[in-house]
Amino acid sequence: MKPLGPRFFARDVDVVARHLIGATLLFGKSGGIIVETEAYDPADPASHSYGARRTTRNAVMFGQPGHAYVYFIYGMYWCLNFVCTDASAVLVRALEPTQGLGAMARRRGTPNPRALCSGPGKLCDALGITGKHNGLSLYAPPFALTKRVGEPAIATGVRIGLTKAADLPRRYGLANSPYLSRRFPELPA
Repeated sequence: MKPLGPRFFARDVDVVARHLIGATLLFGKSGGIIVETEAYDPADPASHSYGARRTTRNAVMFGQPGHAYVYFIYGMYWCLNFVCTDASAVLVRALEPTQGLGAMARRRGTPNPRALCSGPGKLCDALGITGKHNGLSLYAPPFALTKRVGEPAIATGVRIGLTKAADLPRRYGLANSPYLSRRFPELPA
C-alpha cells in the first residue's frame, strides 16, 4: 500500500474528495476504507471558510494542505476533515471498518460493523478522534493514509444535513457500499 504524499492534498477539493474514495485511513490501530466524503471550499456558503473568513475554529483550513481539521457540531459530535489547497477541506463521512474492529465496537457500543463508521460523528467516535487532534499532520502517526487500489465506481450526490448550498452535488461515495451514512439516490436511466 502506497502512502498518500503531500501533493495529494495540494489539489482541487472535489478532485481530492473523489480520489479519497477507496483510500485507507488508519488512526492508531483502527480504521478502514474511505467510502464517503464531502467537499467544501471558500466559495461554498456551507463551508466554514466561506468568504475566506478566518476564525479560531477554522484556522487550520487556511494552513498547509495535509492536516486534520477536527471540529465539534451539535454539541455532541466530532467531525474529521482533510485540509486541501486554498482554505478548502474534505469531510470524511464514512469508512468500511477493516482494522481494530474490537476497539471501534467498544468505543461505539455496538458490534455491528455497518454501524461503526457510517457517519462523520460515528467515525470519530469509533476511531477516538477528538478536538485534540485538530491541526495534526496526516503524514505522521496517529494518522496513516494509503492510496486506493484501482478505480472504484463512485456515486455523486448532494451533501447531507445542510441548509446552505444543499443542492450542490459535492458528496462522493463508493457506489452501493453498505457502509455509507446514507444511500445515494438512484440516477434516472
